[in-house]
Amino acid sequence: MKKVGVIISGCGFMDGAEIHETVGTLAALENHDLEAVCFAPNINQMHVVNHLTGEAAEGDIRNVLVESARIARGNISELKEDSCDNLDALIFPGGFGAAKNLSNYAVKGPDMEVNPIVAQVVNRVHKAGKPIAAVCIAPMLLACILKEKSPVLTVGAQGPDADNLTKIGGNHQVTTHEEVVVDTTNKLITGPCYMLDASVGQIMRGADAVVAKMKDLI
Repeated sequence: MKKVGVIISGCGFMDGAEIHETVGTLAALENHDLEAVCFAPNINQMHVVNHLTGEAAEGDIRNVLVESARIARGNISELKEDSCDNLDALIFPGGFGAAKNLSNYAVKGPDMEVNPIVAQVVNRVHKAGKPIAAVCIAPMLLACILKEKSPVLTVGAQGPDADNLTKIGGNHQVTTHEEVVVDTTNKLITGPCYMLDASVGQIMRGADAVVAKMKDLI
């Protein structure tokens, strides 16, 4: 069975990984006979947000790996530079964790920087010619890391984030629900998920569509 690295950025869309997207990704991998291997960086979150009020929880500190383990049911490892070398593909669920913990896009916009370990992993997987998928806001990571490759990506509708993706170095394609953009040259697969107003069902089908296209490139 082919194995896919799933990079989780915490637990909860305001300060970590989007739970519906992550679960949808894990379910889609199983449905397509692919084995998920979960990772997260062993770093503190940028901040912690109370998901009931939407307000930052001042003084609260949480670890991305520990929080990600909630979604992975403990079956997760610390992300290291060579974590995905022996895997067949890589995928990033969305959520603000991609923009706050895996990178600083939420703060710096098009001047963003990506966590060095995340960047190293993506570069190694890409150099090996293996497919990399990302949904929601996570394609920003690929735009930044692979900007010299002019990657073709989507974050859904045209707007500030799409404009920033272009400024960073990506080539943005407008998509709607469950549509997938495939950059065959760079073996990148992206879909909008919660970058658009969506139902849980649309998120699950969108994640499945991305995984299906990714499997075609493995």
